[in-house]
Amino acid sequence: PLILVALVLGVIFSGVATPVEAAGIGTFGALVVAGLHRRLTWLGLQEAAITTLKASAMVLWIIFGASIFVGFYIVNGGQAFVTEMLVGSGLGPYGILLVMMVILVILGMFLDWVGILLLAVPIFVPLMKTLSFDGLLGLPGVAPADVALWFGVVYMVNMQMSFLSPPFGYALFYLKSVAPPEVKMSTIFRAAVPFLCLQALGLALCILFPQIILWLPKLVYG
Repeated sequence: PLILVALVLGVIFSGVATPVEAAGIGTFGALVVAGLHRRLTWLGLQEAAITTLKASAMVLWIIFGASIFVGFYIVNGGQAFVTEMLVGSGLGPYGILLVMMVILVILGMFLDWVGILLLAVPIFVPLMKTLSFDGLLGLPGVAPADVALWFGVVYMVNMQMSFLSPPFGYALFYLKSVAPPEVKMSTIFRAAVPFLCLQALGLALCILFPQIILWLPKLVYG
């Protein structure tokens, strides 16, 4: 399995394959590994295919609905309205970023991350590219060319919080499914609070110290 992970990441970072192509390589490698471990069965292939079909269909319907909404929203001037409202609010770049993060946290409490990605990112990213992030508290800022990458990772860190955010945090329900029957959902919700605080701290650090995000891509890609 470790060799398989190294292979998939290796072909991506070396430029041999795109992430989608690397996923195909990973799938083929997983079949080979399952065969070597004598766990490759027809029933297992059927279950994997059905699970993949259901997940893909769900994502495609989300993409379909979100694409219609975003297209209608942009055509009717919604994106320009939001951009003008936030820029004209006088909050400044980091204030606008804070508003975006709060909106994403609230959306993450009720919506699937794929839906949030398709609904919010097409609206937020163009606005982010127009802003200048020169750093807070005298700390280094973000170069204009790096804003999209930086915001993308900040967005993903924020989405990690959504997996732990009641009432619809997916990780909380996964945990409930494997926890002993006597463990109540309310107990799991309370136990998630410290981890949510740590995630929020990590999000704040990524905003205050952009190099936490940017140093590795710069090291790899120059």
